[in-house]
Amino acid sequence: MTGTLTWQQLRDLKTSELTEAGDAWHEVSGRSASDRARVDRAMSAKLRETEESESAEAALGRLRRLSRNFQYVHTECGLVRTALNGLAGDIAEPQNQLKQALADAAALNFTVHEDGSVSYPAVEVEDVTGAKQDASGGKAQGSHRLPLDPPGLGPQGQHPLSPGYSRFKPMNPNAEKAQDVADRIARAVRSAREIDARYAKTLNGLKAEKGLDVTAATLKDVARDTADVRSTAGTHLAEDVPEEKSPAERKKWWDGLADEQRQEYLKVAPDLIGGLDGIPAVARDEANRTYLPVLIDEMARRGGDDATTKLDALRMIQETLNKPSHPPMFLLGVGDEGNGRAIVSYGNPDASRNVSAYVPGLGTKLDKDFVEGTMKRARDTALGAKEVDPSTASIVWLGYDAPQSLDVISRGDAQRGAPAYNEFMTGLSATNGNRDPHVTAIGHSYGSLTVGTAAKEAGGIPGVDDVILLGSPGVDVQKATELGVGKEHVFVGAADNDPVTHLPTKAESHLGLSVGWALGGPEGVRRAGDLFDVGNDDVYFGKDPASEAFGAQRFRVDDGPRMVRDVGLFDAHSQYFDPEKDQDSAENIAKIVGGRPEEIVRERHR
Repeated sequence: MTGTLTWQQLRDLKTSELTEAGDAWHEVSGRSASDRARVDRAMSAKLRETEESESAEAALGRLRRLSRNFQYVHTECGLVRTALNGLAGDIAEPQNQLKQALADAAALNFTVHEDGSVSYPAVEVEDVTGAKQDASGGKAQGSHRLPLDPPGLGPQGQHPLSPGYSRFKPMNPNAEKAQDVADRIARAVRSAREIDARYAKTLNGLKAEKGLDVTAATLKDVARDTADVRSTAGTHLAEDVPEEKSPAERKKWWDGLADEQRQEYLKVAPDLIGGLDGIPAVARDEANRTYLPVLIDEMARRGGDDATTKLDALRMIQETLNKPSHPPMFLLGVGDEGNGRAIVSYGNPDASRNVSAYVPGLGTKLDKDFVEGTMKRARDTALGAKEVDPSTASIVWLGYDAPQSLDVISRGDAQRGAPAYNEFMTGLSATNGNRDPHVTAIGHSYGSLTVGTAAKEAGGIPGVDDVILLGSPGVDVQKATELGVGKEHVFVGAADNDPVTHLPTKAESHLGLSVGWALGGPEGVRRAGDLFDVGNDDVYFGKDPASEAFGAQRFRVDDGPRMVRDVGLFDAHSQYFDPEKDQDSAENIAKIVGGRPEEIVRERHR
């Protein structure tokens, strides 16, 4: 639609033609995606496997450029399709309003003129004395109301029984009705013009320069185009997203969408879909990969130390995603809330029989250490567990704010994080395609308190069969049986030289045991505990999970370097997942996650 939209054009508009045009753009988008897949999987992959030379590298460079071009066409054509569908959906409401007004005018025998004004016929009316008089017809103009004489009064405000009654002009009841119709026509046309102008501006912006070469600047243009379409048509999409529903209901909603509808959400509203528990992993991954450059651009504009820290981590995640990965990497969530959010799976959690979800702890945030260290722990777990059972996926879940130092450690962060973790686990249960998947919850450091808090919620952690607690300062329960899976399914790894597993209770701190800690590390605390007759199976957040009183299954780990003598600092706290630094622990974790916990090497309780 171009020019100034008239009511006749709005009446005659066939919204089906807009959606049909959108479908044609969708076909082009789909073909571009297929062509890109052929370039990546058939041509590029084959060349990498069979050729190693400068000419092969040059050819691969050209193929990468071709792949980017196809991706650009795929995305931009998809945006055109979404904009056209949004236009059809948004303009349907004022069109329906107009048609209803025209129908009312026809029923009343009114005439709607080219300029939208409405004429009404003369009628015979009965005055207050019962006499019949003719009320003349007239014309109502939309967008303002005509001044009307008060009923029953003549031109000089005379009463009908006064001597001047003969000059009384009766009121035509059609005047009010015609004015209402004219106003409704004007409102519908005005609304449609606003919608038309908004979409015209967005569609005009979806252009590519001649001689297409997809560069970094072009990709930023894609992000801007996506944002523009989201701003214009986002309401059309966002209204239907079941954010307040359960993960199972969200899964049902997603499954009920046509493929074209899903593609609209993934391209235009990726931030709504990427973090929605209950949406399949493949779709969440695609949405978050689409949203990631938008978030990076936003962080770059924001500035400040916090934004810079997150920006560096996001860029590292993007770089990692762009490289081949084994197991394949799925980005299930990303965001800038609080200390940052990131949920990464190694392996497809919807297709795997064995799935673990690891909650990191003390000091974790979206930074360089998370990408290089915390994500590596999930990958090491996936690689080890795949040797036990190839159908395995391992997730790191940074979906909450962990405390950043011992000075601020409390139960608050765990209490806030537990419901979000349970919601995520409910989503895994909804999307996993296996009849009875084996699911393991892993909590490391303060993350073990978060897992323990989640297990204490009504119903426990949804779908979980086994719980692993690593380097735990306590999980706010006194016995393993309180975690909802049975004590034989609660497993504990606690290095003797891990200081976090010996954090003194508040009572011990008051007794001066922190002095023993400072002087002798874990051994100093134990000796001070004996001196003051304080139970050595108590730690900061309750009973020590490695103690006999707690009743969990303790497995063998490397004790790690001692804090004082070996200047190990927190090394013993950080190596549970690492097969090079702690092979015993890594192999035991892999056996539990892979579904063979009976094969772990056990350790005596403390």
